[in-house]
Amino acid sequence: MDPPTLKATPQEMADNLLPMHARDYCADVLIPLNKCRRKSLYAPWGCHDLMHSYEICMYKEYERRREIKKQG
Repeated sequence: MDPPTLKATPQEMADNLLPMHARDYCADVLIPLNKCRRKSLYAPWGCHDLMHSYEICMYKEYERRREIKKQG
């Protein structure tokens, strides 16, 4: 199973201060989510669409890694 392409460059990840554990295939979704969080002062009712998109991305990545483990 081929991994998805990285849409966020390493420089973009560094510029947006993503921690090392978050610099994965979902970083391109996490960057706008973090910007929205900062803009709304981490209000629990803000950024629902971006949070849902990030959760979907993380779940798909989990499923991809699980398939790789199952094959190998």
